[in-house]
Amino acid sequence: MILKDILAISGQPGLFKFIAQGKNAVIVEHLETKKRSGAFSSAKVSSLDEISVFTEKEDMPLGKVFDLIHEKENGGPSIDSKTDPDKLKNYFSEVLPEYSKDRVYTSDIKKVVQWYNILQKLNLLVKEEPEKPAEPETKGESGKKKEAEAKKISASKKKEAASQKGGPASKMKTSKLKEK
Repeated sequence: MILKDILAISGQPGLFKFIAQGKNAVIVEHLETKKRSGAFSSAKVSSLDEISVFTEKEDMPLGKVFDLIHEKENGGPSIDSKTDPDKLKNYFSEVLPEYSKDRVYTSDIKKVVQWYNILQKLNLLVKEEPEKPAEPETKGESGKKKEAEAKKISASKKKEAASQKGGPASKMKTSKLKEK
């Protein structure tokens, strides 16, 4: 999931979209109500991209957890976040069996499920494409021509800079003028 610009603000319900950086605050827009407000430095603002869930091995990014829920629910909404705590824990165990039962609290599971449902309802759950390595560019005829042009431009710039500084190119011009 692409969650970089989606924020959670402590003490405020719901999720927010990053709009701009102000002088003393971050300007955000509530995803559901579309109301804009400022999140001041006293509030704890977290990007969903930076949040992860404790597992027995290593922490799992929230985006991957959302991917697992999305896969389990075939793109539909998940269980209601206000469901019985035992049912929530069982559901989360089905989605992520290796989550750390000691360090992940019921309140954390409720937030994850609630955030997933908000993003699913607003169609913001877009699978993140794996980055493809950049392919090396093969130099065909056009590549060789561009390289030659770049060298010509670079050489002419060097001559121009030298003439402005009184370098060898400028001395040649003045010496030719004196000979005439």
